[in-house]
Amino acid sequence: MSAAERPRKADDRDIDGGWARRAAREQEARRSGRKPGDGEPPESRHRAGGDRGRGAPGRSEGRGGRAGEPRAPRADRAGGRGAERGRTGGAGGARDERSPRGERGGIPRRERESRGDARSDAARGSSTARSGRATPGPGSGNQHGGRRGPDGGSGAGGRSRAADADRRSAGRPGRTGPKNAAGRSIDPPREVALEVLRAVRERAAYANLVLPKLLRDRRIDGRDAALATELAYGACRAQGLLDAVIAACAGRPVAQIDGPLLDVLRLGVYQLLRTRIGAHAAVDTSVGLARAEFGAGKSGFVNAVLRQAARRTAQEWVEELAPADPIGKLAFEYAHPVWIAQAFADALGARATELPELLAADDARPTVHLVARPGEITAEELALVTGGEEGRWSPYAVYLEGGDPGGLEPVREGMAAVQDEGSQLVALSLTRAPLDGPDTGRWLDLCAGPGGKAALLGALAAIDGFEVDAVEPAEHRAELVRTATRELPVRVHVADGRDSGLSPGYDRILVDAPCTGLGALRRRPEARWRRGPEDLRDLVRLQRELLTAAWDLLRPGGVVVYSTCSPHLAETVSVVADLVRRTDAEQLDTRDLLPGVSDVGDGPAAQLWPHRHGTDAMFMAALRKPR
Repeated sequence: MSAAERPRKADDRDIDGGWARRAAREQEARRSGRKPGDGEPPESRHRAGGDRGRGAPGRSEGRGGRAGEPRAPRADRAGGRGAERGRTGGAGGARDERSPRGERGGIPRRERESRGDARSDAARGSSTARSGRATPGPGSGNQHGGRRGPDGGSGAGGRSRAADADRRSAGRPGRTGPKNAAGRSIDPPREVALEVLRAVRERAAYANLVLPKLLRDRRIDGRDAALATELAYGACRAQGLLDAVIAACAGRPVAQIDGPLLDVLRLGVYQLLRTRIGAHAAVDTSVGLARAEFGAGKSGFVNAVLRQAARRTAQEWVEELAPADPIGKLAFEYAHPVWIAQAFADALGARATELPELLAADDARPTVHLVARPGEITAEELALVTGGEEGRWSPYAVYLEGGDPGGLEPVREGMAAVQDEGSQLVALSLTRAPLDGPDTGRWLDLCAGPGGKAALLGALAAIDGFEVDAVEPAEHRAELVRTATRELPVRVHVADGRDSGLSPGYDRILVDAPCTGLGALRRRPEARWRRGPEDLRDLVRLQRELLTAAWDLLRPGGVVVYSTCSPHLAETVSVVADLVRRTDAEQLDTRDLLPGVSDVGDGPAAQLWPHRHGTDAMFMAALRKPR
């Protein structure tokens, strides 16, 4: 029986459960309409937990806990101690993570009519979190918005989010600017979104790190947070399309427009073309922001540009400004650089006709994915506690439609974390790969930062008393790995993976190589405009060197899994083919390591896609060293 399939022994802590079990029962009671405690609680589908304190002495101080010392049970530890590592995700048909058509809320019809025409071709929709919150957590990639239409717009959360928040924050009668007489902001969502755009432009900041802190500092939540999130992330994603429209309306290249003024214009044009916010409100609020910061002269320029932009729909602008070639037009329509759209088409191969669907999914607000830590809580219990839904592919995945995952108690307690389901499958594929010979329990994550895969590997290794070495060259990222893997049998090494100084003989090695990140653009709004094809040369060289170093550290009969969060052929199949050509590597059929997951390619490698699987576009290939 493989390590990924071996159940664990029961212990006394599983009998009465803890806070997660109780919370799950109360959640289920609320759903069913009965009081907590009435009748029998629903059965939790969990396996008995094992002793997590096992392991050999002499572990490095990079470990989360003291070597050889068993952990004391926490009184609030969940009753379910993890599921079998080999089982697949929940059954059921394909799940559309975007908002269902026809969902609307927030603004009565008479108010919508009084606000003016909707200016977006994006399909109507809203994916309000069951928790009712909309503030994203740091790095969670939680981007609010509705289903995309032909123009690739996010819909700004449909009418129930952007438009309703806009009605409250910006649609007040008689507003003359972003400050009231007392000097207080009366348009906090747009001011926050504008600050995010400025930080991204001036400091090359990451929107998904800047925005959550601003929302917390300004105490903005609920619909206002949803509006700020949609405007900030949406304007970052659509920058190429917005700049083309701004240049056409201004009669000059955007490079000739002052940066701070360009931020205001991008925010305004995004509202006009990709949301259902009324044109009058979009123009008026943007002019108010410009007047407060630059004075009447430049606010007049903003007014003129936005009124010109409002004369056409998004699709009309696409027809007027997009290149004539098919790839170029799709790239413009869905706000992607042409070289990225071409790379996606190349990776899709014979199914390149799916490119519009892929680009639309790549632009849509991603669902938040949680991972239930094996040995701590099951996916079923985590879903009940959080109001989420069990994942389709990973036995540890839970989907959340929105909210701040950092505020969830299981996440605060270290029993769960934010991790894309595709990333979970990469770690699971390593544990499921068949070895030639016994598994001695030496596992290695050669590119461990920021620690998500290392934490899942560490939790799985702990079940069997195994250990994981995690290598990360940057000290600050190594500290993130230590935090993510605290109390797990993981040793963190600050070293270059190409020359780690570790002794050979590992059973399993993960090489989640640095890459262009083209497969995770939906979670990194500004990333598509920062990368260029010129980045590939150095990255591909690094990827090949890391995979070669891993091969040298692997024992005969051991397995290395190479993965990237990019589908670019130069970073994926070409890197693997180079190693196979230079060594005696045996390439395993990675599809066999992903039971129940379909449409991952023709093999032997596997490629996940946002539009097919609802995950990031993760690539993975498994290679075994002959004995």
